[in-house]
Amino acid sequence: MLGTIFLGIATPTEGGAMGAMAALIMGFARGRLNMTLLTQALASTTKLASFVMFIMIGATTFSLVFQAADGPKWVEHLLTGLPGGQVGFLIVVNVMIFFLAFFLDYFELSFIVVPLLGPVAEKMGIDLIWFGVLLAVNMQTSFMHPPFGFALFFLRSVAPDKQYVDKVTHKVIEPVTTMQIYKGAIPFVLIQLVMVGTLIAFPGIVTGALDKPVVVDMQKVGDQLQEQLNDAGGGYGADNPFGAPEGGEEGSASPDAPKDGSQPAPEAPSADTGYGSDDPAKALQDSLTPTPAAK
Repeated sequence: MLGTIFLGIATPTEGGAMGAMAALIMGFARGRLNMTLLTQALASTTKLASFVMFIMIGATTFSLVFQAADGPKWVEHLLTGLPGGQVGFLIVVNVMIFFLAFFLDYFELSFIVVPLLGPVAEKMGIDLIWFGVLLAVNMQTSFMHPPFGFALFFLRSVAPDKQYVDKVTHKVIEPVTTMQIYKGAIPFVLIQLVMVGTLIAFPGIVTGALDKPVVVDMQKVGDQLQEQLNDAGGGYGADNPFGAPEGGEEGSASPDAPKDGSQPAPEAPSADTGYGSDDPAKALQDSLTPTPAAK
């Protein structure tokens, strides 16, 4: 299911729904799907959803009270005044997130801490997409160290806590202690920290694949428009946006033009349109063509 999310085929919500459906199909195929198992799964899902909803309610309440007390301004003044500019800000924030992850899990950090840091990062000119990925990589360490390391709890639930005889090798397997699990997670936590440093040193890993914003230079647009208008006023040329005049090819004289080269008299306005020609482009071209002064 993670592959569909990484490839952009499904959203995380859709990926979770696919995983739940796959679990139901596998349980039914193996004959282990019954009402007891369904009731247990629904109860666990309800508890987790309620847990997340209450965190969101608490985070929203905290955010409203914090904003009413001008807390974001205090945080902004505190973090923008750090020495080192953007680098100093990133180092302090990541160290703070790492230690907060010992006491807060991913949800609390996402709903309470990140909204306080986002506006400050934006004001300091930091790309918010890259900043979000950086914090997400850092917050992943909360899954792998106590006391709220969910990955450690998952491993503890499946690791043997008593001696048992392996059915294949017929050897006695010693139980896995909780301290062994904690020690085994240390290399993975270090890998996460190395990734945090790598993202800070090479932000192009994240931003390189993003679409660059299109910058329109209005001065150049105005200059090009002025050049086109000047070319249109100078006659029918290759750069003339209105094309050749009616009645002949580009550069050829009109059959109705006087042979002595004088300017023909303008046509009388049409009774139904109010212009001398039914072609609006030609009418605009005629209005832009300068007429010689009367002798």
